[in-house]
Amino acid sequence: MNGSLIVRLSALLVAAMSLGVGCSTVPETGRKQMNLYSSQEEMQLGLTEFSKMKQEVPASKDAAANAMVQRVGKRIAAVADLPGAQWEFVVFESPEANAFCLPGGKVGIYTGILPICKDDAGLAAVMGHEVAHAVARHGGERMTQAQALSTVGQVGGALLGSTKYGNWAPLATQAYGVGAQLGVALPHSRAHEAEADEIGLLYMARAGYDPAAAVAFWQRFAEYNQSRGGANTAWFLSTHPTDAARIAELQKLLPKAEAEYRKGK
Repeated sequence: MNGSLIVRLSALLVAAMSLGVGCSTVPETGRKQMNLYSSQEEMQLGLTEFSKMKQEVPASKDAAANAMVQRVGKRIAAVADLPGAQWEFVVFESPEANAFCLPGGKVGIYTGILPICKDDAGLAAVMGHEVAHAVARHGGERMTQAQALSTVGQVGGALLGSTKYGNWAPLATQAYGVGAQLGVALPHSRAHEAEADEIGLLYMARAGYDPAAAVAFWQRFAEYNQSRGGANTAWFLSTHPTDAARIAELQKLLPKAEAEYRKGK
């Protein structure tokens, strides 16, 4: 192995080892996470992306939809643990049944999901879930994970390329990419979805919405998926839990969330 390669590998290994720093704790669940990005860095990324979004996707002019999103959003924001958030709630005109919350408290709701939400409580389930992603800093954690996978892949490829097995390097690198995606990235993303469900359920309950409405929402969402032919991706290739698994897990979490809901009564 030549000297320059050793230097490059050493630098990559140092970068990989540096992933041992940046440990934090997710509010509500207490899970430990690795995140190399500061909350300020995440927030700035969120603000930048939201500004782009508002320029590229038209905002809805539906007064009732906007009033509903503002009303529910403010109640969820009031109970969310997101220091320094610059809350903004925008209804985007799009048939897509989706929503998001970027770091910094920038929340987008697509008009396509509102009929499935049905009412304020259904929307609270969606907004609680999306805000929970931001509170748990899943975006920075995913970026950290991607950086780690990339570093390990580079190290592995360089090591193989420097040995008599160098001809296997491209195939091994490809296999590593598939293995990392199925074994780490996708399960990790599903774990994020489950965690956002748990935190979001507590947020909607504390905001004064019956958490049972979350189960009803996901049941309607499952029906919506079925009406469109069901999921086209096998569960092990999906970044989200199956609808049935998600509903079952939410039902298990309901007693704790309902206790929080009763406190506000």
